This record gives sequence, structure tokens and C-alpha cells, in this order.
Amino acid sequence: MGVSIQPSADVSEAARIGDGSSVWHLAQVRENADIGENCIIGRGAYVGTGVTMGDNCKLQNYALVYEPAVLEDGVFVGPAVVFTNDYFPRAIDPDGTLKRGDDWEAVGVTCRTGASIGARSVCVAPVTIGRWALVAAGSVVTKDVPDFALVAGVPARRIRWVGRAGVPLEAGDEPHTWVCPKTGETYIEDHESLTEAPK
Repeated sequence: MGVSIQPSADVSEAARIGDGSSVWHLAQVRENADIGENCIIGRGAYVGTGVTMGDNCKLQNYALVYEPAVLEDGVFVGPAVVFTNDYFPRAIDPDGTLKRGDDWEAVGVTCRTGASIGARSVCVAPVTIGRWALVAAGSVVTKDVPDFALVAGVPARRIRWVGRAGVPLEAGDEPHTWVCPKTGETYIEDHESLTEAPK
């Protein structure tokens, strides 16, 4: 299948791009970034040094994924999403000298399998977005997001549960159960967590 890289993209020779992946116009992929198979890096997107992406991920146009972010398989990052990486950002030290690249502690955003981050959301590191979770467009995520949670707002809070299909779940017939209207899969709620029911 090979790798498709548009001529206007800036891809480091030290980056690894998996088979079947595409890097579109004006995107930048930095040194030691590790991109899995069948990924799409959209126009103007940025993938920082050492960022890890699993297989089948989609980074939409102008998404900014700063190191040391980790995206597991099947993660969707919407247009103009930002993953931050600094607790206390400053351009200069207290004495007015320009800060160097090695005088701060990088912290990252982790996205578990199947998670989706809506357009123009900001994930403030360090946070973990759980498996199959969905962050609504325009949200600001400042706390970890549980598996299957739909979060929205500033700051983002859980407003619903979603299943693997990304559709909000409906209450099941049994207490503490939720059902996906699209797939029929059942999920079990335990306090502020949701798990798939045994099949």
C-alpha cells in the first residue's frame, strides 16, 4: 500500500509512518514521531516530537498534537483540536531570558482506543481520554474522561454515556444498564464508570 505524503508536508526523516497512512498538505510530523498504519494526518496538522499514534487514527485539519501525546488505535482528533503539554507555560524565565527547550517538564494527553475529540476542543495535559469516549466540539478538558463518557462544556463534564458506535446510550430494562440504539450492545454502569456487559 505504501505511504502517501504530499509535497508541501514537512515530515522528518526520523519519523516512522506506517503503511497505508497519508500526510496531507502543509502538515508537519516531527522527529521520532511514530505513526501507525492507515492513519490520516490532515492539512496543516502538527504531530510533535516523539508523539505516538496507533493504527487507523484520524487527525483532522489543523489539529495540534504536542509531545508527549499518545493516541491508541482508532482515535479521531477533530479540526483545530489542541493537545497542550506544559503545566506552567512561559516564554521567558523570571530574569527575562528566553526559556530553552530543555528547562521545562513536558506533560502529555493520552487518548485510549476509539476515543473521539470534537472540533476546536482543547485537552489540557496531563489528561487521559478513556476508551470510546466522546469529547463534544468546543470543550475544554481539564480532568480525565472515563471510558464511554460523552463530555461537553468549559470545563468539560460528563453529560451522557456513548457506546462504541458513538451514539448516546438509552436506559436499559434492568437497573444500571444502558443500551446502544444502533448496535443493541448492553453496558453496565457502576458509579461513574461504564463497562461492556459480558456476551
